[in-house]
Amino acid sequence: RGRGPLMSSRPARSCSLILFLLDVVVLLGLHETLALLTSQLRPDANHKEDMVFLKDVFSERSLAYLMKIHERLRQYERQSPTPVLHSVSSLAEDVTEEMQSRPMNTEERELLQLLTSPHLKALLSVHDTVAQKSFDPVLPPLPDDYDDDLEEESVKIVRLVKNKEPLGATIRRDEATAAVIVARIMRGGAADRSGLVHVGDELREVNGVSVVHKRPDEISQLLSQSQGSITLKIIPAIKEEDRLRESKVYLRALFDYIPLEDKATPCQEAGLPFKRGDILQVVTQDDPTWWQAKRVGDSNLRAGLVPSKHFQERRLAYRMKVGTLPNPKSPKTPSSGLRRSFRLSRKDRQGSSSDGSDPGDSEFLTYEEVTRYQQRPNERPRLVVLIGSLGARINELKQRVIAENPHRYAVAVPHTTRPKKPHEKEGVEYHFVTKQQFDTDVVNNKFIEHGEYKENQYGTSIEAIRSVQAKNKMCIVDVQPEALRRLRTAEFKPYVVFVKPRVPESRRRRTTATSPGGAECMTPLDFPSQDEDLQEMRQSAIQMDQQYGHLVDRVLIKEDSASACTELRSILERLERECFWVPLSWVRT
Repeated sequence: RGRGPLMSSRPARSCSLILFLLDVVVLLGLHETLALLTSQLRPDANHKEDMVFLKDVFSERSLAYLMKIHERLRQYERQSPTPVLHSVSSLAEDVTEEMQSRPMNTEERELLQLLTSPHLKALLSVHDTVAQKSFDPVLPPLPDDYDDDLEEESVKIVRLVKNKEPLGATIRRDEATAAVIVARIMRGGAADRSGLVHVGDELREVNGVSVVHKRPDEISQLLSQSQGSITLKIIPAIKEEDRLRESKVYLRALFDYIPLEDKATPCQEAGLPFKRGDILQVVTQDDPTWWQAKRVGDSNLRAGLVPSKHFQERRLAYRMKVGTLPNPKSPKTPSSGLRRSFRLSRKDRQGSSSDGSDPGDSEFLTYEEVTRYQQRPNERPRLVVLIGSLGARINELKQRVIAENPHRYAVAVPHTTRPKKPHEKEGVEYHFVTKQQFDTDVVNNKFIEHGEYKENQYGTSIEAIRSVQAKNKMCIVDVQPEALRRLRTAEFKPYVVFVKPRVPESRRRRTTATSPGGAECMTPLDFPSQDEDLQEMRQSAIQMDQQYGHLVDRVLIKEDSASACTELRSILERLERECFWVPLSWVRT
């Protein structure tokens, strides 16, 4: 693919002779032809140097071995072989584990040593790659008609392999020179993997087609339509930028993004689609408008373009200004279906107080920086917060899980101003306080939420949560979603579960009526109240998801009490032993 030192030291006629001999080699048996050529080469007075050179080349033992291997592979290829297995590597690992689990004799130990050797592992891995046909196509030779007079220091010919994936580079038109410049290289893409294309390079040709006078969109279309190998003629940048380094910045997306619907993106093909809640690893933030990122857990190693936090906030602000986006700071209309922690009737429901800091406090929801966190043995358990839409009955779910294992889980005992009943104990069912004391605690901001029911005050205090955690128990609270802003702190590290019932479709019930002839018949009878309740439950879940979904870690669809209890119990057990993504501010020292 280039002129090595050996080739450059020979006259041009040697190159021509070698090309001729290689053509002969292709037609005849490779190994036999090689032996024949070696025996027939005789130095003469005119081309003694060339003959000695060729004889040295063809007499090389390693070349003979390669020729033999090539012939055997071609013979095998003509048999159209099909692999018996596509996952020999995993089979070898299973065999290794099985052998290690029991005593072995001498032959078995030798087999185990063979299976665990790195060379055989590499060979089996190559076998699986070939069997699955996941290898890239072989690069063809460079075209013979490219301009050999081009100055090698100023122009380079680059050949890349691209299947159905994007090339992984964007271009722009330089305003001063009108040249087509490589604007960015996407991490993990074909251009990045090659290491041959860099930001600032000037693009002259694509597959022999000049792009000097083409529009950027025409060039992008030409690149996207090219499959297999792509040949680029490039003038390298005077000063190439350093290769992108792996970033340790992780963000939780707080909105959905579809590049194909974004007219502002430099290249829709290079965009990275994501949904609210996805964890993104930001590769580079060099561009203030478009960041490069990858979805955590995605098998695609190529980075994609995502709008930067500043750019996303700017255009959301513009949409709000022109009236196409509602003001996020405007008061939200409360849903009549939102449950209250203390079973307030609809006519008695009043607002609850809360404050604190969370992503919702910013004007627009874009991204939240996160990191991996696992509870350590000496740390207090994380707070588990349940929020639920109308019909979820989360208090019943909470009480059932706690009753199954009261030594591990507990509820924060609420405060109330109502009189204590004979069977109740202080600090068990409630903390009984006077109205004056309750009002003082409200003023001092000691409650995460509070409300009034039948002229009595009820509230859940921060100290009640701390009291449970001090006993090394996991505290489970069910609160209004507004209280999340107060609870999202490094102290509590809450894990938020959104419980919503599975709402059936509206149904019609049949009833018996009498026909004019006296016979009974079945007629449909609608129940508007039932349909209205179902619709209210749906709207409650939708509204809660829209307003507070970005604060939720897990959505639990409640089919019935038993299955919901089992799923919640599984969540609580995982919290004690697994890693989870949490805001970076919760663990930053």
